Formats: sequence, C-alpha cells, structure tokens
Amino acid sequence: MNITGQKLREKFLTYFQKNNHAIISSASLIPENDPTVLFTTAGMHPLVPYLMGEKHPSGTRLVDVQKCWRTGDIEEVGDTTHHTFFEMLGNWSLGDYDKIQAIDFAWEFLTKELVIEDKYLAVSVFAGNENVGEDKIAYDKWLSLGVKAPRIAKLGVDDNWWGPAGTSGPCGPDTEIFYWVGDKDAVPEDFDPTDKNWVEIWNNVFMEYNKTIDGQFLPLAQKNIDTGMGLERTLAVLNGLADNYLTDLFYPLIQKIEDLSAKKYTEDTKSFRVIADHMRSATFLLGDPKGVSPSNTGQGYVLRRVIRRAIRFAKNLNIQAGFTTILVQVVIDNFKNTYPELEKNKSFIFTELQKEEEKFNQTLQNGLKQFEKLFQANNLNAQTAFELFATYGFPIELTLELAQEKGLKFSEAEYKEAFLKHQELSRTASAGMFKGGLADDSDMSRKYHTATHLLHQALRTVLGDHVEQRGSNINAERMRFDFVHPDKMTPEQISQVEDLVNQQINAKLPMSWQEMTVEEAKNKGAIGLFGHKYGEKVKVYTVGSDANFFSREICGGPHVENTSELGHFKILKEESSSAGIRRIKAILE
Repeated sequence: MNITGQKLREKFLTYFQKNNHAIISSASLIPENDPTVLFTTAGMHPLVPYLMGEKHPSGTRLVDVQKCWRTGDIEEVGDTTHHTFFEMLGNWSLGDYDKIQAIDFAWEFLTKELVIEDKYLAVSVFAGNENVGEDKIAYDKWLSLGVKAPRIAKLGVDDNWWGPAGTSGPCGPDTEIFYWVGDKDAVPEDFDPTDKNWVEIWNNVFMEYNKTIDGQFLPLAQKNIDTGMGLERTLAVLNGLADNYLTDLFYPLIQKIEDLSAKKYTEDTKSFRVIADHMRSATFLLGDPKGVSPSNTGQGYVLRRVIRRAIRFAKNLNIQAGFTTILVQVVIDNFKNTYPELEKNKSFIFTELQKEEEKFNQTLQNGLKQFEKLFQANNLNAQTAFELFATYGFPIELTLELAQEKGLKFSEAEYKEAFLKHQELSRTASAGMFKGGLADDSDMSRKYHTATHLLHQALRTVLGDHVEQRGSNINAERMRFDFVHPDKMTPEQISQVEDLVNQQINAKLPMSWQEMTVEEAKNKGAIGLFGHKYGEKVKVYTVGSDANFFSREICGGPHVENTSELGHFKILKEESSSAGIRRIKAILE
C-alpha cells in the first residue's frame, strides 16, 4: 500500500465519524493547568477529566489526531522508530460502547478500510493475575473474528495492562494488534511477541477498574475505551518501510539535510535522523498556540536541549550556521494544512531558533576556552569533562574528540557514571511534579484554576486586549501564569490587577458553564485558544451573570461554584518568561 500521512489521518477520522464519533481537535502540547507533566504525552492526557466522569461537550464517542511530545525518548532518537514529537490516532468511548465494539472497530478499520490482509496480523490479550482474571471476553472476540488461537498471545501486566497513572485510579487490561513486517511469504503461523518482525500498531485499552489506595481493583462506574495508534510507525508499516524517516512525514526533511550537507542519508543515518526529528519537534513546540521559548528550566529547558542536540549533530555533517530556519520552513510547508498554527506562529519560531543558534555557538566558544584552561592545568579527566557539560553545556562528544586530538584519554565509563548521578539528581528534583497524580482535582487546585480566569481578565483590563495566556501551572500551593505582554509590569499595574481580582472574589460572583460551538463562544465574548474546528462544541465558563459577566473563557475545568470560595489573591512575583512573554506567580491566602 502507498499511503501518505494526511491520507491516513483522513481515513481514520472519516471511518470513526461514520460510526458516530465526534471529531475533536488536537489539544495543545502544553497541558492546561496540569502540574504533573511537562508536555501532552498521549492522546488520553487532555481527556482525563472526561475519562474520570465529567461530561464532554461533543458527547460520549470521540475521535482525534493528538499531537504528543515525550522527553523520555530523546537519547533513543537516531534509530528508525523513536521520536520526541509524534501524532497519536485515537478513538474514545466515554462510558458508551464496550470492548467487543472497540475490537470490531479496530479490526474493520485495518482489514476493510486499510485493506490489510488478516494473515499479516496478530493480537495479544491480558492473561490475568492474582488481582484480575484473564480477559476472556477479548480473547473470544478475536476468535469470533477469525483470528486463530496461535495468533493470540496471552501476556501479563507488563505487556497488556494499562495504569493507573499514579498509585491509584482508573486502569484496566488492553489488547494490542501487531503487523508482520518481515518476509511476506514467510509469515509464521504462531505469534511470537518477542520476534521483532511483529510490530505493534494499535493498542486498545479497556478502562474497567479503579485501583484503590489499599490495592483493591473495583469495577468503574463509567467504563471507557482508550485507543492509540502511532501515525509515524503505522504509516511506515503500511508503506512497507522499516524506517519511519522514509515516510512523507520526515523524508522532505531528510532530502533538505542532504542538500545542506552534500551528503547522502545512508552515510550517517543517526545524524540525519536526530536533526530531522529534533527540528520537527522544536517547530511544533515553538509553533504551539501556547508555545514556549528555550530556557534553563522546565519545558523551555527540554526545548533548548533538542535544538542544541540538532545543532551539534549538524556539525557532524558540516552543515553551516543558520540551517535551523531552513529546515523549519520544510516542516511548516509539510504540516501547515493539518496544523495551521505553525504558519501563524512562523515569525516567533524563526526568531527563537535564530537566537538559540547564536547562543549555542557562544556556548561552544566558551566551552573551548574552558577546555584549554583544563588542558593547560593538566586537569582534564572524566569529572571535569562532565562539569564542562553541566556548567557550560559543552557536549561530551566534543570534549572526547578534542582530548583525543591532544593525545589524552580518559574513561568514557567514568564520565557516564558522573552523568548518571546527575541524571538521578534531576529525576529526584523533578519528582515533586508528579506527586499530585495524573489529575490533581483537589479543592485548592480547583480554586487556583478558577483564579487563572480572574487573573487573565484582570490583566486584559489593566494592560490591554493584546494579553493572551501562554501557559499556566498550578498545584495545591500556588499558581503560575504566563501571558503575552512586551514590557515589565509597573508596581501600580501589579497592584491594579491584584485589586481587580480581589474585587471579583469579594463580590461573590457565581461561576457557570455552557456548551456551545466555537463561533457561539466568540459571539458571546469568550476568550481562550480558538484552535478548535468550526462547529465543534466547547465548554465556556462565565464568572458573573450572563448579562453582566467579568470573565468568559473557553476551558475544560475544574472550577469552584462561587468566587467567594477563593479567599484572598496575592501576586508574589512578576518576571520575564521569554521574549514578549511575562510570568506571574501568585497564591491564594
């Protein structure tokens, strides 16, 4: 089969729309008011409130193509399948159809819509354990569809169980579908999940249980279906390719890198792949409606890391400075019809990348100076090489290369040991991000979530309508709010905003919500990210009466019912987040 990424997206969405699923837009890569993760990491992430029982404006059957960004695979990028940015095709049942219907949908889509011969497919189901029994319903369903028993693997928790995201919460068995990518004339009758020629292309999760704090698995009141099919991997499989970078999602970038380097892809596949993946990832993160800028903390730090990693690998190919914006244009041209925000935010993307290239080149110069000092002082070893990286951002590969040129050798294993210690400290430091679990729905979180609405409108009232939210982060102790504004706020402006928020709290205003289309929301004066498709329904929260409101904003929740519940609002700090973006840190007392 010869199929493009766009065609696969369209086929998937159209099929499920025909089966009464509402098409919903991809959420931002920056999670909304979620302190537990840096990025949207899976299709289910933006739907957590609805998987937990909240009503979705578009109904109980949903389908989407969700943009995802994962930080765990950065070091793996360079092989044929790992990516930092990827797209996840997903269909969802929020307490609607069951696993039998979900399996029917998956099988029909693969064998009828994509016309994959069933002799190339195999499946796995949950084998059961001491807590939950074997998933016999899924097993019997696959048999009824004609899948022979030797092609159905019964696997344990590590392979066929999802969740919970924290120590407790929704979870359940899953069934995975595999496609044979090996010799088409030598497909084995038995399915061996350890055989790399069987590639997983679809995962159907059945959220049937709630794991309690004391370890019990109780049936959920609302049972959900959560499916995911990675666009990049599935597209490669369908086109008979063993390398995701040869699909149309990446190949235009590969060709442009060949032009810039005067080398062929086959000469240095790892460098080509790292550059292509990281420049695509950086473009989507910078171009997101809530786009972030490179920085030394949080999301900005990860963005900086992938940009600089791309620049470093570009040096392996002797690609000249200024290449980042050339590759960005290729990404924008390739994806702008599906994700128009990339074209819209092109100027911001270009500016940030140009600045980051310049900064990193300066970093390399500074690192070279420090390297020479260490060499002259006869103090170059594994530990100081690591300090060059940790303090100056100087890549270890360059340190090793320069040391070798000077006839010096030290153990890379010792360096790796120092690096792993640093990595472990970083993990420990960031673990606090995850203590609230996947969906921190505490009373204080609801209060802070509501306070962001008041703050957003107060900033627009005091500073002007150019103010737009560019991300927020809340937990039970405080809130952080990023917004568009070119200048540092004056003490008078900060005081005015603080007073305006507290006036709304003291006025004891009711908070209500309605479901409406995006156009209706705009007509009613709502603010928010209008990245949704025309006609798609959204939730609109209003602070105050319908006729005389203080704030009206598109949002998913959760919120308090009356502003009087918030207490007293206090701004602790106003500072720069990045160019043109300011940040406020505040508390409720």
